[in-house]
Amino acid sequence: MEKKLYVGNLPYTVQEDELSTMFSEFGNVESVVIISDRASGRSKGFGFVEYDDGESANSAVEGLNGKEIAGRKMIVSEARPQENRRPRRY
Repeated sequence: MEKKLYVGNLPYTVQEDELSTMFSEFGNVESVVIISDRASGRSKGFGFVEYDDGESANSAVEGLNGKEIAGRKMIVSEARPQENRRPRRY
């Protein structure tokens, strides 16, 4: 069963491949996405990591939550389901 993790308080310079390497120590990483601003393309400082099993995800939360990366303590927790949002008007 796949499990998605929220990863917050990331330095804006962290890349997806760096997160993938860090999280792969705990199991098989299915995907890594760092959320970026649409207009500037700059990282928003958070992202998501998806594992193919819950055990690996739980180990990653225990092992990486609070770990310092480039001077910032990461927040790692189970991701909440995405809320339905109204479309933006431009």
